[in-house]
Amino acid sequence: MAKVNTYETLFILDSNHYARDPGGVAKQLEELIAENGGEVQVSRMWMEQKLAYPIDKHQKGTYYLIYFSMEGPNLTQLARAFALAEPVIRELTIKLDPRLVEPILANARGEHFTGPAGAEGSDDESTESTDEAVAETADA
Repeated sequence: MAKVNTYETLFILDSNHYARDPGGVAKQLEELIAENGGEVQVSRMWMEQKLAYPIDKHQKGTYYLIYFSMEGPNLTQLARAFALAEPVIRELTIKLDPRLVEPILANARGEHFTGPAGAEGSDDESTESTDEAVAETADA
């Protein structure tokens, strides 16, 4: 069994297609991921704006983000499925660094990431040590 990685895909979608059926387009993309063995973590529209240059006669695009987990070998099939999907103008998929997965997903959900359990205590201790060192230097 291959290792499961977390990926981020940024889509540029046909704005007209997305405006007609935003839920349907999102569901279609999420189903493509599921059909290829992935599990969607977070998905959301990012923004809609005029493209810097026309792509396949499209002047505007809807930027849509999806974060998902999947085994690496399935990614090739998924990229092909994305390319064949009607609302997709362009897409870019990147593998997330495992150390950054939780903060990125928390941000995408609109949550505040507090860090791993126990990490706060180590920060407090280092702050106290620094404060004591500064106080000792000031006394000297």
